[in-house]
Amino acid sequence: MTNDLTQIGRRAFLQGGSLLMLGGSMTIARAAERQFAAADLTVGLVTDLHHADKPTAGSRHYRETLTKLTEAVDRFTTDRPDFVVELGDFIDAADTVDVELGYLRQVSEVFDKIPVPKHYVLGNHCVDTLTKSEFLSGVGAEESYYSFDRGGFHFVVLDSCFRSDGVAYGRKNSTWTDANVPDAELAWLRSDLQANSKPVIVFAHQRLDDAGVHAVRNAAAVRSELESAGRVVAVFQGHSHSNAYQQIGGIHYCTLVAMIEGSGLENSGYSMLHLHADGTLRLNGFRNQADRQWPSAT
Repeated sequence: MTNDLTQIGRRAFLQGGSLLMLGGSMTIARAAERQFAAADLTVGLVTDLHHADKPTAGSRHYRETLTKLTEAVDRFTTDRPDFVVELGDFIDAADTVDVELGYLRQVSEVFDKIPVPKHYVLGNHCVDTLTKSEFLSGVGAEESYYSFDRGGFHFVVLDSCFRSDGVAYGRKNSTWTDANVPDAELAWLRSDLQANSKPVIVFAHQRLDDAGVHAVRNAAAVRSELESAGRVVAVFQGHSHSNAYQQIGGIHYCTLVAMIEGSGLENSGYSMLHLHADGTLRLNGFRNQADRQWPSAT
């Protein structure tokens, strides 16, 4: 199977909670897409770039990220989504702050070429050497968790880069397996969701649907807030580097594949999320990112 920019690799359809994988032919993909009108809103998604100027470690080819990202930038520039979200681990850890800021400048120079608004989710590697304020300043962002409205939808960006004692990650003070959403952020989330009347999409780095090492330790408490709101449609997350999906409490949890994994353009991943007013969601994946579809619940 080829993986150039014009071909869709795999397609997964979710019907009534069941996942059906279809073959990767362009004919099948195009036929399947004809049943849908143009999206009301389109979002570009990418995660786990881990950019760094350092040797390959296992399956992580740090010095290839900029080339892979350039391909994704070209796609986003051509397709012009309404905005793009980077779901965390934009950079990999360095030994010094100056070197780490250099990594951030290098990857931002490429990412900034996307001619649409950009949003950033903090990943544990983003704030291993750097502080949160240093990273956010480096990408031109103001807050680590916040919400915004666009095109009839409400979007929430979460920050799980806190230790279990509530201390924010930064300057080598944390363990990546101790990721938490602190009480203050949970209270903010509850208030934000209660004040909202639109369908909600959540963006996170660490997983909210898992109980393993890649999970937010108080994920159950976060899910409780999302489920209580009654309007959360889906959560898009990264961190564990592989395609994954679960439906919990009526909410879709979609884990996206990492860009860093593997050598060559064929081993990359990014996607376009199409949101429809009728409640249908489509995720068109490129390279190793799986395609998915969720029909309207109504």
